[in-house]
Amino acid sequence: MTDPDLDALVRELDQTLKPAPPRDATRFEGWLDQLRAAGGSDLYLVAGAPPSVRVHGVVRPLGDAVLSGEEIEQSVLPALPAAAVPLYHAHGSTDAAIRRPGGGRFRVNLHRERGRAAVTVRALPARPPRLAELGLPDIDPILRLARGLVLIGGPAGSGKTTTVAAIVDEINRRDRKHIVTIEDPIEYEHGHQASLVEQIEIGRDAPDFPTALRSVVRQSPDVIIVGEMRDPETMRIALAAGETGHLVLSTLHTSDVTSTVSRVCDSFPAERQPTIRQELSMALAAVMTQVLVPRVGGGRVPAAELLMIRYGGRQHIRRNALQHLHQEITITRGYGSFTFEESLSDLVRRGLIEAGEAQARAAHRDELESLLKR
Repeated sequence: MTDPDLDALVRELDQTLKPAPPRDATRFEGWLDQLRAAGGSDLYLVAGAPPSVRVHGVVRPLGDAVLSGEEIEQSVLPALPAAAVPLYHAHGSTDAAIRRPGGGRFRVNLHRERGRAAVTVRALPARPPRLAELGLPDIDPILRLARGLVLIGGPAGSGKTTTVAAIVDEINRRDRKHIVTIEDPIEYEHGHQASLVEQIEIGRDAPDFPTALRSVVRQSPDVIIVGEMRDPETMRIALAAGETGHLVLSTLHTSDVTSTVSRVCDSFPAERQPTIRQELSMALAAVMTQVLVPRVGGGRVPAAELLMIRYGGRQHIRRNALQHLHQEITITRGYGSFTFEESLSDLVRRGLIEAGEAQARAAHRDELESLLKR
């Protein structure tokens, strides 16, 4: 005869010690295959919804099967580098670049939302893009710069990182220089061509951007790429590097030239901003911002604006008269500057985008309408 209480205790212990469901990395690989097959840019795994992919800017589900947070964790964690897993457990978020043999490279962000696991995956091209392939307006003036800080702004998903990679690729093919990139994680891999290229990955090669950037400026680089300027310390070191003879390129989440310059200044305490404006006015060589606009017939095409910094622009930054920078783009057109409105009107005239799409994105609609009437 058995003791009912003892039987209950044994059953409880059995459930407690029952092994966790096996992690299914092959399921994640299947989603990555579907992302590639669809020609998508991003894969989204969110609890309570089916796996979804972004194709030409539109998010579409992959079937009807709804995921749980546990399924997402069990599928994705085994695919991540070992160093990324404890970061996720400790902080609830981690970034990593993964490579699949014969299946390409991907940037993975595993995070938590509403207490559940979620994932965003960006498909990374097998090679850096050629600048001519991107469909951008002429940004050759940036390529002719030997020193100074170049900022590339735009909203998330606007192709900033791709543009920087294409600029690096062009310099790498053309010039004999020492190029160092600092990224989190590395998205585009650059081979040594005419230039010598080093790529530093945050979390693997250096603990953070400021530490990596301090080290890099002592390594005799000609070109420094800072994947993103996320904090004032990184901005301060990048400014100093741009002032002291290096060509420094970095990205910011902004909407136009004025907001890009303002974002740097406003990242510092108010009492330091006059000094930062002075340093920025001396270091800044060019500011470019871009957006992706739906293309007629499908896909997307970039529109951009570029300000090559000359004397007038430096004075406006120093005096905090940033509202004049748009006018400065027109004044410095002879040095390669152009406005968003000029870029948008050119795309309309070439039949690549609809006039309505251009008007929806123009900050100066009167200027756009005047250009379209010519």
